[in-house]
Amino acid sequence: MRQNSVTVIGLGPMGRAMAAAYLDQGYDVTLWNRTPSRADELVGRGAVLAATPADAVAANEVVLLSLTDYQALYDVLGGVDPVLLAGRVLVNLSSDTPDRAREAADWARERGAVQLTGGVLVPPSGIGRPGSSTLYSGPKDVFEAHRATLEVLAEADHRGEDPGLAALYYQLSMVMFWTSLSGYWQALALAGAYGITATDLQPYALRALDLQQFVEFYGPRVDAGDHAGDVDRLAMGLASAEHVVHTVADAGVDTALPAAVAELFRRGVDAGYGDASSSSLVEVLMGKGTDKGREGDAA
Repeated sequence: MRQNSVTVIGLGPMGRAMAAAYLDQGYDVTLWNRTPSRADELVGRGAVLAATPADAVAANEVVLLSLTDYQALYDVLGGVDPVLLAGRVLVNLSSDTPDRAREAADWARERGAVQLTGGVLVPPSGIGRPGSSTLYSGPKDVFEAHRATLEVLAEADHRGEDPGLAALYYQLSMVMFWTSLSGYWQALALAGAYGITATDLQPYALRALDLQQFVEFYGPRVDAGDHAGDVDRLAMGLASAEHVVHTVADAGVDTALPAAVAELFRRGVDAGYGDASSSSLVEVLMGKGTDKGREGDAA
């Protein structure tokens, strides 16, 4: 097996982008996908389509998995002879929970393989481009041994030995990404109700979604347990959130998302955090009482 060779299992948009990036860098690439026709373009560029998952695993030491979830790992590789899995590095770039990542790492280890858990922080269009990043966790020595191969796809950020850490950091990113993007869809629906186009809204959306100053300001305070209402107060945030709900409702647009936000703020106020910062919602979401918030009020 050549050093510059990989297997890619799973040819959705992300898997195809990864395989293409390796071909661009002169790697020998072996592919497997449940629907073989998805490999046609890549095969035309020189990739080899394996007939079975076992053949795909046997072809290379490094096996990248770009699947829907970790159950798909078992569905695809569960029937592969452990003898073929032994010595393989399974770079699992599928999305799932930290606990499922740890379970899959145990499953791989029982078969003589090693799992590197991965979390890709860019869309398929970002694969192979400068500035892209992918999270990894698992054995550091295995990661370092294959860093050059991993960094064909994106900058490789090793989070630790625990195989669940990359999955955790990935899901943390997804919490922020999907919530923010859903807010953007909500804003476009509201804007559209008044004839404002996405292009019209674009410069305002870019400013509203740039949260750097808020992250940099609130992060250290949250770590310190400081939710003092010297800059903002949750009660005022609730009033603003309710104004959003009313504006959306008046436009005849679905209010489910802004109503959920307003309800979260209302729960915080009801829990006694009204005079504290909106950062006190971290305490509410963690199910904590009001002591911490009231300490912040007095700060």
